[in-house]
Amino acid sequence: MIEVLAPGPYATIQDLGRPGFAHLGVPRSGAADAPSLRLANRLVGNRDDAAGVELTFGGAALRFRGGGWVALTGAPCPVEVSGRPAGMDAPVWVPPEAVLRVGTPREGLRTYVAVRGGVRVERVLGSRSTDSLSGLGPPRLEAGTVLPVGTAAPAAIRVDHVPRRRPPRPPVVRVLPGPRDDWFVREALEILCAGPYEVTPASNRIGARLRGAPLARRVGGELPSEGMPLGAVQVPPEGQPIVFLADHPPTGGYPVIAVVAAADVPVVAQTRPGDLLGFRLVQAANPMSSYFRS
Repeated sequence: MIEVLAPGPYATIQDLGRPGFAHLGVPRSGAADAPSLRLANRLVGNRDDAAGVELTFGGAALRFRGGGWVALTGAPCPVEVSGRPAGMDAPVWVPPEAVLRVGTPREGLRTYVAVRGGVRVERVLGSRSTDSLSGLGPPRLEAGTVLPVGTAAPAAIRVDHVPRRRPPRPPVVRVLPGPRDDWFVREALEILCAGPYEVTPASNRIGARLRGAPLARRVGGELPSEGMPLGAVQVPPEGQPIVFLADHPPTGGYPVIAVVAAADVPVVAQTRPGDLLGFRLVQAANPMSSYFRS
């Protein structure tokens, strides 16, 4: 069992989400930076889809009543076990009744804590993820929350450390054009990719709200609601783009000028308020196949 002594600014349970329910209006949800959660799970011998703790801006303290192997990945933070420094991107033993403390990340936003055996809160529609949009899944963590842990993991711990690759600063992510780029003036995609946009404090797990050069439309009015994929760059009437993240709604009525490549969405998810984010336009052999990937 894990007792939450302090959750930090915002902490939730996340696995790889609940795909397959968009037709019912249920977001996929899951870890905002899924590769980091997968890596943490592999470091402690879990399946990739085991549930762990997603910390937003660190600041957590967790007591391990029975001890356990943990691994922390994602945004790099100072880590202590019983007051002694511990590392990230590596398996770490937390003795019984010891406290794992996670500080504020030096860069990035979201840090993942995997525990061997996985966090075993109840599944909802096949997932243990907290969905901030629909309210499905367990509530956000609070001081006093107690989390059950699985008794076994399917694989042995075989890696003692993995190297960290830092993204360029400011990060630049790839985007595919459309499907509604024809709703915008001809130069809008060039404007999107010309200079970085600032991530605003209104960002959350639903989407990264950006501030920068406005993207002007040539078609007025609103679209009938249509499907929205992970990474969609939706543009409300004021022209400031929003990049949809893990808890994004399955449908929306604002036009999508471009879609962030699936492999680059975790980079967006790790940006924090005040960070700059750039875009680079790429073409796909079949752009619509990428658009409907979620």
